Amino acid sequence: MVDTIVEALQEKKGKDILVADISQIETAVCGAMVICSAGSPAQMNALAQEVGEATIEKNGIKPVAAHGMHYAHWIALDYGEVMVHIFLPDEREFYDLEHLWADAEITRIPNLDD
Repeated sequence: MVDTIVEALQEKKGKDILVADISQIETAVCGAMVICSAGSPAQMNALAQEVGEATIEKNGIKPVAAHGMHYAHWIALDYGEVMVHIFLPDEREFYDLEHLWADAEITRIPNLDD
């Protein structure tokens, strides 16, 4: 599932993708978080749509919930065991989710066009 999400984000040129494995943290609400930056609100929506389509097609799973689609600063897709967060750069820096889970195993995915 995480691989499907990462591939979908890369397909639409998501930037600075990271995967936080939080499955070993007792207080975690899910097993993994995937965090990504987008260059614009339109790209955020395209990323979220691509993730939704890919997870249905490849995994047969729709998100349990999707938040932020109308605000376009931070979109969260809840797949139960995996949470996807798509941010504009300023919001990502402000909320700094990757540092909230300092005990997590973090995998940074290289940008495809770098």
